[in-house]
Amino acid sequence: MDNLEKYHGVIPAFYACYEEDGTVSTERTRKLARHLVSKGVNGLYVGGSSGECIYLEKEERMKILEAVMSEVRGECTIIAHVACNNTNESKQLAAHAQSLGVDAIASIPPIYFHLPEYAIARYWNDISSAAPHTDFIIYNIPQLAGVALSLNLFREMRKNPHVIGVKNSSMPTQDIQMFKHEGGKDCVVFNGPDEQFVAGRAIGADSGIGGTYGVMPELFLKMNEYVKANDFQSAQPIQHEVNDIIGAMCLCHGNLYAVMKKIMFIRDGLELGSVREPMPALIPEDDEQVKRCAEMIDKAIAKHC
Repeated sequence: MDNLEKYHGVIPAFYACYEEDGTVSTERTRKLARHLVSKGVNGLYVGGSSGECIYLEKEERMKILEAVMSEVRGECTIIAHVACNNTNESKQLAAHAQSLGVDAIASIPPIYFHLPEYAIARYWNDISSAAPHTDFIIYNIPQLAGVALSLNLFREMRKNPHVIGVKNSSMPTQDIQMFKHEGGKDCVVFNGPDEQFVAGRAIGADSGIGGTYGVMPELFLKMNEYVKANDFQSAQPIQHEVNDIIGAMCLCHGNLYAVMKKIMFIRDGLELGSVREPMPALIPEDDEQVKRCAEMIDKAIAKHC
């Protein structure tokens, strides 16, 4: 288990950073990576849902990972999500990630067509084969991918010695318990839904990967501190405030990631751009709500951290 300790703790899902014209920004990517590492997070999850991977070209995803690795390689754990909706490009991203020295690669199942489990297993194993010296993490997010990780599929994937865990973003916390029980001490289970960070850890998750960690890392780091001390009573009120903040951010017209990037400009002076179409950008009517969300984060940090 010792070699899996690097996957424990608070791992923000990294945001895609753009120039004003919508192209991927290497400079802004590096600044975001440096900012998050300076906050004390345990790792970065690059190229996943929060990285708008579905809407980026393969070369753009490579460019982002290269920028992150050039800035913070060796300073924290790096997990690269490499799934595309075809095996060939996924394998290219996996091989590229391994060449850069990431700690692990991760993948959702193929989306749109509901493939049989043996086809999903082959897809994942083919991706893993392209990075044979790198850990592999299954990304279970059935509400978006359209297919859920079953115990049978998990057992099949565990035959691959590179499969070391599951990023579980399904909503039932029971799924975390199920995968942790099946995987045992040699398996890492990451809590996915940010709204249940404390609940997920209480039921057995070793770590957390989340899309809102980046906009308020201090609050998740503080919850993690309490969880490690088995002080769930102190962690719970922070979770309640985090959930209120997430709810408030979701009230805007603009996509959640557009909201969070604007909050990081307000609070931290980071210019990260907007979001990739067809995701909706912020509109002027969002301004007051975004400022309110930034103030909620400031107050929660002042209160708990």
